[in-house]
Amino acid sequence: MHALALKNKGNPWQSFSRSPLFDIGQFLLLISLIFWFFNQSIQEMGYNWQWYQIPRYLYVWDDGEFVAGPLLHGLGVTLKISAISLVAAFTIGLLTALLRLSNSVPGKLVSRLYLEVSRNTPLLIQLFFLYFVMGPILDLDRFWAAVLALSLFEGAYASEIFRAGIVSVEKGQWEASHSLGLSYKHAYRFIVLPQAVRRILPPLTNQAISLIKDSALVSTIAVYDLTMEAQALISETFLTFELWFTVALMYLVITVSLSFLVTYLEKRMASPYRSDLSF
Repeated sequence: MHALALKNKGNPWQSFSRSPLFDIGQFLLLISLIFWFFNQSIQEMGYNWQWYQIPRYLYVWDDGEFVAGPLLHGLGVTLKISAISLVAAFTIGLLTALLRLSNSVPGKLVSRLYLEVSRNTPLLIQLFFLYFVMGPILDLDRFWAAVLALSLFEGAYASEIFRAGIVSVEKGQWEASHSLGLSYKHAYRFIVLPQAVRRILPPLTNQAISLIKDSALVSTIAVYDLTMEAQALISETFLTFELWFTVALMYLVITVSLSFLVTYLEKRMASPYRSDLSF
């Protein structure tokens, strides 16, 4: 095993191919090829690129003062919706997973019903239902209807990730916690969940990225997020390709930054007894 570790450590290409930078490079190469393809196609149509107009929709300087443009305003709304929904979705997911693993029959039935309804109906329909049907009853505005819809939809998937992580913890860990006199509550808090979280960080990251991208659907109920701002600008300026490519790049920056953050957390949370092998 030591020889294998030295072999892998001495192979810089294998280390680089497993790093996030390699994935980002591949993605940027794919984007470049797509951009080149569209550029060639648009040149055949006689499309005139006007990238020079894009910066003023991001920001302007007014008397030496920075003023955010429509796209940055929309980005702020997207980040706000995504952040609140992410916390709520993970909270709902954890509670649902605990209910499914509990001995409570009503709790299992309610959590199972919630999972089946949320996972087997489109997010767009749930969004319309919460805003147009439940919104007037619960006095929800567009913003909070969007947050609630995203939280419930993504929480259903997050619950299965949490449940899989909890179940993956060895039975001996439970037995050891009970032998120490810990209650189920403290066993979850101090023994089981810390181990489960380390194992489920990658799938939870994927779910968080999915939530950020799904947040673009809130534009359908006139929430002026990044997508809605881009649609409004396109209808005024007809800069279709420039604006959509800019929006795609802004989403890419958000999701890649999140991936880097989680990679850093994974390294910080890695067990000191874990073998430093790369296969």
